[in-house]
Amino acid sequence: MRRRDIKGTAMAYVEDRIIHDADAHTMEPPEWLEPFASAEVARYALDHFSIGDNDKAFAEIEKARARQADPEFRAGAAAEVMLRKGYIAPGAWDTADRSQALDDLGFASQLVFPSMPNTLIEQMEHTAEPALTYAAATAANRAQIAFCSDDPRLLPVCSVPLQDIERAGPHARQAIDDGAAALLIPNRMPKLHAHSHVGFDPVWAAAQEAGIPVVMHVATPDLVMPPQHRNNGLPPEPDFHGGGENFRCVSYMAISAAPLQALSMLIFDGVLERFPELKIGVIELGAVWVPGFMRQLEAAFDAFERHEQRLGKLSLRPSEYVHRQVRVTPYPTEPTGWIIENTAPEICMFSSDYPHVEGGRNPLRRFDREVEHLPADVQERFFRLNFEDLMGTAVTGVPVVAAAA
Repeated sequence: MRRRDIKGTAMAYVEDRIIHDADAHTMEPPEWLEPFASAEVARYALDHFSIGDNDKAFAEIEKARARQADPEFRAGAAAEVMLRKGYIAPGAWDTADRSQALDDLGFASQLVFPSMPNTLIEQMEHTAEPALTYAAATAANRAQIAFCSDDPRLLPVCSVPLQDIERAGPHARQAIDDGAAALLIPNRMPKLHAHSHVGFDPVWAAAQEAGIPVVMHVATPDLVMPPQHRNNGLPPEPDFHGGGENFRCVSYMAISAAPLQALSMLIFDGVLERFPELKIGVIELGAVWVPGFMRQLEAAFDAFERHEQRLGKLSLRPSEYVHRQVRVTPYPTEPTGWIIENTAPEICMFSSDYPHVEGGRNPLRRFDREVEHLPADVQERFFRLNFEDLMGTAVTGVPVVAAAA
């Protein structure tokens, strides 16, 4: 929450140090894609806007519009910048408001993911024709870039579906040419091939050449656990939001499965060997699993090295690729200090999930408590330097001046 100085003036959420936010979001209204999409894509996106009841979602958005237009409500935005969530958050979908919100937050930059398009496109990869999927991704990417275009602190994340091997490389290069700061691939296995298929080498080459990362991000609970897990003969449990359409404890227990598989393939099949400067961000997928994952990589390598030719081609131990090229965001509810102590100082990054409710009202306080016992240089890596290492050229022009007290 925002604090006040002795004169009663509201101060930024972050002060006197440089912190980058590795996970922030837009909250898209129903017309978000229309200026950038064909009629077919716009209609498809509208029809599949919500994972629940569209009418209910649209009604909630209209209520939020009314509140965002109310001068009295807007007057309290700065003081409640970390308290207001979803569509009522400052700068949820208005780019000018977002720049003001970023002033009030005090983050040096935010990596800005979509919300609705992230889920939409990941579902389309398994259900829609490839031409429609890539057209929707192009529209979503241009909308995201437009939102971020007037403020260098806002770093747009652009989707690269892996549904079609031939389309993926040109699509990635187009996103980079349009202004992407990071390329978002699905953390879930593509329908017909592996993340590490050699046909995707143009995607990794484009990102490495541009000096920007490839990232994975959580989508929907239905993509984490098969639906039959809910059929346990017990009354349904409310989700994290108190409703019925998001994560619960069992979903959280399975959330690492997809990124673990993807990273395993990228390492063992030699993608990170062939592209040694490529950085991979694993965002809002937790991090408590990373220490065990790194040990399991080593165990697998030792068990299968003599029998698998691909392992013989690796110049590093598998966990060394994680040290060199993979950066991960813990949840604020996870034991971040323990994770860092059992992995390495260069892997974990701060994130707020702004303005999603999962980030909580005060993630900075939670993370500060978790890392306060660690050396100052390790804390600096967590809050700032690991993000700058991940983002490469995307943060070159971002001013990194700590807010004045």
